[in-house]
Amino acid sequence: MSKTPLLGRIVSGATLAFATTAGAQSVQLDPAGSSPILSAVGWLQGTLLGNVATTLAVIAVGATGLMMLTGRIDWRRGATVILGCFIVFGAAAIVGGIRAVATGG
Repeated sequence: MSKTPLLGRIVSGATLAFATTAGAQSVQLDPAGSSPILSAVGWLQGTLLGNVATTLAVIAVGATGLMMLTGRIDWRRGATVILGCFIVFGAAAIVGGIRAVATGG
């Protein structure tokens, strides 16, 4: 008796199980007329997270660090500025983590 037919049945059974779970997922379509809104939000995201925003964040962190070193700003406020930059640029990863926890997957 050969093991190949048994392996073939296991693989086809696993394929069938994945196919049925993939079919059960719902597809979310964009609402009618949302294309201009989506493109505007995409432009806003590109602007806020693009080269200009990165340059401004580098300048803000540099200026805050210099002010913290010279004693012109307290360490707590400086840490708040730096933490804010991490939150702005890590927002997509933070939201993805929250969604994964909320959906259980």
